[in-house]
Formats: sequence, structure tokens, C-alpha cells
Amino acid sequence: MNFKNKQVLCIGEVLWDRLPSGAKPGGAPMNVALHLNAIGQDVAIASRIGDDLPGEELKTFLKKSGMNTELIQVDKKLPTSEVLVHLDENNNATYEICEPVAWDNLELTHSLRNKAQESGVIIYGSLASRNKHSRDTVKRLLDNDAVKLMDVNFRKPYDTKEVVETLLKKTDIVKLNDEELVVFARWHNQQIDDEKSLVKWLATKYELKMVCVTRGENGAILYSKDGFCEHPGFKVKTADSVGAGDAFLAGLVSSLLENHPQQDALAFACATGAFVASKTGATPDYNMDEIDRILKGN
Repeated sequence: MNFKNKQVLCIGEVLWDRLPSGAKPGGAPMNVALHLNAIGQDVAIASRIGDDLPGEELKTFLKKSGMNTELIQVDKKLPTSEVLVHLDENNNATYEICEPVAWDNLELTHSLRNKAQESGVIIYGSLASRNKHSRDTVKRLLDNDAVKLMDVNFRKPYDTKEVVETLLKKTDIVKLNDEELVVFARWHNQQIDDEKSLVKWLATKYELKMVCVTRGENGAILYSKDGFCEHPGFKVKTADSVGAGDAFLAGLVSSLLENHPQQDALAFACATGAFVASKTGATPDYNMDEIDRILKGN
């Protein structure tokens, strides 16, 4: 994968995850940006918050985390997003997403357009495009020569075929989980008993340069013109699964930006995701030494 530079722009939702243990900053694009920043990559986050205390607290959190907040817009009418997170007996998360919220109204500003034009990678998801206004903004930001990476993030009822496929038409790389892959197959009446055939079909159907499918605790598979590579994942004691997929994606992007072999990039992504799964919340304090120990199997 060739990138014109290493600048990354993440676009989408920023919010408060209301967990049983308390409130944690969240939102897949923000989580990915925070992890990329912690790894040491040049990353920016573009989103929109309300003109309220939760919004100010999110900006403060981002600044303390070392993130630039110039592309965090403020909405005078809509509130900052909150998501109620429910954990099952295995600490797997389900989400209750409130609406409408500020990131449903992302504006195409001059500064945001310029940042998209100068970035080497643009990361965006399906959830933040649930509203037509933000969806149109995201689509216009993708009309450039950056590598476009879509993080499929199905959250019912915001997982419609029409919205997702509109975004996929502009995508170079897609990251999704094994359950989401099955959804795509059912949309087009594909057989779902052969994962690799489905991955190749998805890449061909949407003219994708790379497809990455995560399998939860069972690792991930990556496909490109160079073929398949797989990783079984790393076994850790799970605290909760919130943000683990976002950390995985950050690890993958970081490694690809550094031009590491795809098998090594996939291993680092799995280790980063496992590290976050072993902690509470989506953005725990980063510890590269601990990620390295996971990677080495210690």
C-alpha cells in the first residue's frame, strides 16, 4: 500500500461512553486517533460537539491526551453525543446511541477540506454517516488522492445497505468484523460458509485494495493483491471489549504507514487490540512495553 505521506485524518463521532463503571470518552474515530497518537503517528480528529459541559470536557480530555482540537466543531443547538454501554456476562459490549447529536451535523469547513486534501490517509466509519448532512460532508472530503479507509461499524438501526455502499464506493481499505462480513454476504445472497471466498468477493465487488476482517479473540485475516495473511490473536484476560477494535485498527494503520510487511502489521494490530481489551474503557493509558510483551508472547 502506497501512501503519499504519513498524515492521518480521522473523521466521525466523539462522545461519552456511559459504562457501568462510569463515563469514558469514546467514539470509534476518536479512539483510533488517540491510539495512533499514542503510538507516535501524525494524526488529527475531525468531529462536532455541543456547546455544553460534556463537550468542553471532551475537548479538555483530547488536549490532555496530546491531540489538536482545531477540527472539533461546536454546535449551538445539538448536544454532545452520549452512548449507553451495556456489558454482558462475558464483558462484551452493546450500545444504545442517542440522537440527534452534534456529530450528525458535521460542516464542510475550509480548514477541514484543506486537512483532508493534505492527508495521506483518511479514516471514517459508517456510524457517523447515519445523517445525510454529515454523510454528504464525509463524501466530499473523500474526493482526493489520500488512501481512504472505512471502518465498518454497524450499530442498529444505522446499518443500512444504501448508506454503507455509498461510502464503500470511495474506499481503498475496509476493516470489518466477521459478523459484519456475513451481513454483506446476505445483502447479495452469497454463500457464507467460506470466509476467504467471502473476503475475496467483497474486495472484488467494491474494488477494494485491502480487506481486514477481525475475529474477536480469535485474531484477524488480511487480504490484498499479495494474498492472504492471518493471525490467531493473543490471549489476555478481558476487562471489556470497548475500543479493542479501534486499537487494532490503529495498530494496523501505524504498521502499514511504516511499510512493515503485512503479516507483521497484522500481528502488531492484534497485540494492540488485545492490550486494550485487557483494560477498562476504550482509551486506557498507553504502555508500549506491555504491547511489546503481548506481541512476544510474554
